[in-house]
Amino acid sequence: MLHNIDPADLPRALQRLVTHARGTPAALPRRSFLKLAGASGLALGAFPHVALGQTAGAAATTLKPTQQPSAFVQIARNGEVMVTINRLEFGQGVNTGLPMILAEELDADWSLVRSRHGTNDVAYADPLFGIHLTGGSHTIKNSYTQYRELGARARAMLLNAAAAQWKVDVATLRTRAGTVLGPRGLKTGYGELAEAAMALPVPEKVTLKDPKDFRIIGRPTQRLDAQAKTSGKQDFGIDVHLPGQLTAVVARPPVFGSSLALVDDSAARAVKGVKAVLRVPLDGGGEGVAVVAEGYWQATQGRDALKLEWDASKVEKVDSEKQLAQYRELAGQPGPRKLDADMAPLATAPQQIEAEFIFPYLAHAAMEPLNCTVRLGDNRAEIWMGSQSAGLDAAAAAKVLGFTPEQVVVNVLMAGGGFGRRFSSTSDVVVEACAIAKAARTAGLDVPVRTVWSREDDMKGGYYRPMHLHRAKIGFDDKGKVLAWDHVIVAQSILTGTVFAAFQVKDGIDASATEGMLTPYPLPMRLTVHHPKLNVPVLWWRSVGSTHTAFVMETLLDDIARATKQDPVAYRMALFGDSHPRHRAALQLAVDRSGYGKAKLSAGRAWGVAVHESFDSVVAYVVEASIKDGQPVLHRVTSGVHCNLAVNPRSIEAQVQGAAVMGLSTCLPGSAITLKDGIVEQSNFGDFTVARITDMPEFAVHIVPSADPPTGIGEPGLPPLAPAFANAIAQLTGKPLRQLPFNLA
Repeated sequence: MLHNIDPADLPRALQRLVTHARGTPAALPRRSFLKLAGASGLALGAFPHVALGQTAGAAATTLKPTQQPSAFVQIARNGEVMVTINRLEFGQGVNTGLPMILAEELDADWSLVRSRHGTNDVAYADPLFGIHLTGGSHTIKNSYTQYRELGARARAMLLNAAAAQWKVDVATLRTRAGTVLGPRGLKTGYGELAEAAMALPVPEKVTLKDPKDFRIIGRPTQRLDAQAKTSGKQDFGIDVHLPGQLTAVVARPPVFGSSLALVDDSAARAVKGVKAVLRVPLDGGGEGVAVVAEGYWQATQGRDALKLEWDASKVEKVDSEKQLAQYRELAGQPGPRKLDADMAPLATAPQQIEAEFIFPYLAHAAMEPLNCTVRLGDNRAEIWMGSQSAGLDAAAAAKVLGFTPEQVVVNVLMAGGGFGRRFSSTSDVVVEACAIAKAARTAGLDVPVRTVWSREDDMKGGYYRPMHLHRAKIGFDDKGKVLAWDHVIVAQSILTGTVFAAFQVKDGIDASATEGMLTPYPLPMRLTVHHPKLNVPVLWWRSVGSTHTAFVMETLLDDIARATKQDPVAYRMALFGDSHPRHRAALQLAVDRSGYGKAKLSAGRAWGVAVHESFDSVVAYVVEASIKDGQPVLHRVTSGVHCNLAVNPRSIEAQVQGAAVMGLSTCLPGSAITLKDGIVEQSNFGDFTVARITDMPEFAVHIVPSADPPTGIGEPGLPPLAPAFANAIAQLTGKPLRQLPFNLA
């Protein structure tokens, strides 16, 4: 989601966001490393206080907190290695991938490696961007070198501790699977050395392994959370239970931003277990009523008993049909231009294509609904949640509570999905939860309060992937050479009005709306963008702009190939030329492994192809599809993936499959969020379609071998699935698909 941002700009963006959240200028929350290591109790040694010894040695170095092992590695006396991850694990596998990277350089016994989440402490900021961030498929990419160096530094300290204990030259020592080995048969486990190692200085420079010597990185590895999740033992944010804890749910306005005209809470207060009914402000300027009770059931019963009247007279009531008409009108008007190639050749082009594409609002629809638990003290707040940006959420919480960011601790917990919804620039979930906890405390309820959104709450009153309209007019010759491509995008801006607008909105164009257009194809394009403002909250959604731009680019290229009687793979390869070897390698791998052009397809089936780069990774799909009872059916998917070095091939396979399933969901009937008179018409999976196991095709993931530093993989598997599927259907019908979900009428 923030992948186009210059890393140098992000600390300044965080500064602005902290200032925005608190309302006054403030320095970034930078606790000393001494406080970090001592107070948090995170240490390489078996006992928390041992971290103080390391800090004394580290004080003379120029290492940042993100570079020092004490916040990231804890080795118990039995040799168990606990690795703290600096991101949110919400299904992408980073709670295994990051420990694999650190354990490789630590030379740990993988069977003894465990992982846990961090907090909003400065040590757990993204080492490149300088803010706490899980998004944009940056985790492995940005922390690969960081976690390698953390492991190497910890290993060096263990070796030095052993050398001091045995009174030998450290150069005579080596390590193997959690053990230090020395001359004359000397041998000791990491757990026996950890305490002494922590008293030593942290080395600034370390030598990293040659990738050819890796024994953990690159091997298909079962996820550390697999057993807990498959057995039902894994706790998520929604599972937090603290002594005396109460649960809150909120009655939200049917139209975004509406205010309350009348509140009759007498029946709600009479519900057994209800402790308070509180009128609270909501994100976007609206109002709501929070019911605080002993449990979720009692709270929802209390909410159902409320008698409320809403005033929507001062807010826009968006209607999807009228919105589409508005977008079509805008598409025909002049507007800001991202690209401005000469369009004169359009008039004389031998062949032309005109197309309009429609993409609806989409809900994030994560399996675990939104939640946040807050415990307030006089001068401190502690928060438990699945946060994609713990530092920004802490700053936003501090403003609501009247604290400084240093007085707020955000405990990051496992989340059951998110896809961007757990990171909004307004920190709406934590702000709401803190407002409720504060009001509850004022009402005499001095206990932790867990605020829970139902799935219906989020689907009808959350944030959405924006609706988009694309319009294209393309002129090309009989050999498929594009002479001019005139393109228009109409969509709400995600970033306008946020702190990220300063460097992501240029000349009135939101970069997140246009990412994925043109590249890697050398085409003469004029790209005009309109950003209407509507009363619907919008946010990034897994793979952001590429969710729609990939579909447009890859289906239109197929249209040109068909019109000029060219093979779609050969056509793309010719466009790549010698400039895009990763695209070529990914597509060729998918083609080779699928049998494209060689294997004989079953009657009624056709091939479909698409390739797209997002988040610095390239994914190509070759699919087989058919039409049954008037509906498209996806039978088989073969992928070629180029994400450079594959840290954990098993996680890559899972991520590509999971992203493809989300991409498939966007193709299916019913997979749209629509509005009527300002009210979202969908409320749950009964009327918002997601792909189910019966929709899942046969799936094969193939990874292009590479030793280059890894790139992102959490999102790149999504964009090319829908256009590959659509291209297969177009081969069967001769009619291109121009909208998601598919409409074969």
